[in-house]
Amino acid sequence: MSTFGNHFRVTTYGESHCASVGCIVDGVPPGMALTAADVQVQLSRRRPGQSNLTTPRDEKDQVQIQSGVEKDVTLGTPLAMLVKNQDQRPHDYTDETLDAFPRPSHADFTYLEKYGVKASSGGGRSSARETIGRVAAGAVAEKYLKEAYGIEIVAFVSSVGKVHIPRFPGEQLAPQVAMSQPASEEAQTTTTESEGKSFYGESADLSSLPQGKVDNIRVSGLTEEEEEEPLSKEFRELLGTITREQVDRNQIRCPHEQAAERMRQRILLAKSRNDSIGGTVTCVIRRVPSGLGEPCFDKLEAKLAHAMLSIPATKAFEIGSGFRGTEVAGSRHNDKFILKEDGRLGTETNWSGGVQGGISNGEDIYFRVGFKSPATISQNQNTSRYDGTTGVLNTRGRHDPCVVPRAVPIVEAMAALVLMDALLAQDARTLSASRLNKAPVRALPASMRMPEGRERKRINLEEVNGSS
Repeated sequence: MSTFGNHFRVTTYGESHCASVGCIVDGVPPGMALTAADVQVQLSRRRPGQSNLTTPRDEKDQVQIQSGVEKDVTLGTPLAMLVKNQDQRPHDYTDETLDAFPRPSHADFTYLEKYGVKASSGGGRSSARETIGRVAAGAVAEKYLKEAYGIEIVAFVSSVGKVHIPRFPGEQLAPQVAMSQPASEEAQTTTTESEGKSFYGESADLSSLPQGKVDNIRVSGLTEEEEEEPLSKEFRELLGTITREQVDRNQIRCPHEQAAERMRQRILLAKSRNDSIGGTVTCVIRRVPSGLGEPCFDKLEAKLAHAMLSIPATKAFEIGSGFRGTEVAGSRHNDKFILKEDGRLGTETNWSGGVQGGISNGEDIYFRVGFKSPATISQNQNTSRYDGTTGVLNTRGRHDPCVVPRAVPIVEAMAALVLMDALLAQDARTLSASRLNKAPVRALPASMRMPEGRERKRINLEEVNGSS
């Protein structure tokens, strides 16, 4: 339905071209400082019209807090947040010819099959405009996670089309070949001079357009152990140190400078052809307490997958070593336990992505989400009408040639909602256990109880704030 979470419950509302979109959040902890500015930061990162790489729809997405806050402090009562739709153009979708077609890869057909009626413009409820409520609620959750536990959530674009940040041992970006070389099977990632001039103008400098092969390549010289590692040392270091400031240094929101430029070129090429391209977003969550997740059906990675795959245009999810981990022997993939410098028991490699048995183990959680190429393209498409007769559909309206740069704060928001819900559940369990007489627990066999001195440690927020 339109509600996510059990203890931190978020209900979103609104369609693409209605009067407003927003959310109601129940379960917000009382006494937390909160203003509209705390929420606006993430909404501004999500909003359309940020650059020539996104839809030209001009929405400022200014949030209004309607309830649940007084004198900039949360009351613990339901928090309502609203964002008005200002740049509405429902007339872009009122053409009778357009309305006769279920648009390819859109939700027009399935919504009509389910409800017997559908929104007449912009995808309605299935539009990415619905994610405004998620991002607003996620910003509130994230503020609590940071202040109460020191948790950090950072997402970034890790691929666009065939252009990937190198992730595997020995992997590098391929060198670009000269534009004068003939196009072959790489035509999808190569532009010709005539194509470029027709879109950018006769005086345009075409040197910034894709010039050839963009698939990553592998280099030799690695040991057998290095070649079989699921992720490269460099990519793991990136996951451990990346900040949002680094992510936002370019329009793509990719922290790898060379890859970001190739990604930008690929998006511009899709735009020049009135086409679109997909990509992936990688997210890392740091300083996560151990013990989060509810076996067996509400495992932490299952909740994360649920959250991520509920985002419009998503098609894939992997956590930790992901599909690459299926290619590595268990003897190399197992996360060995070691005693960390802070006295905590942890893992040496973290191929599990911070989750074991569906429960967080205290290591960083990292995962990747795949987004398809946007379905709305301004090209003639041969397809069928609702009555089954064939025809040619030409879609109007404004759309993103690639959604992944704007999806970054949405992924962060959904991660925050999952962690917030899991923490509230675990805090309730911990508090309940603390009220019991501990004598029966001490009587348990040693194999069943926590060793002395191994209690779950709370983050020292003074140390966190002092080091940031």
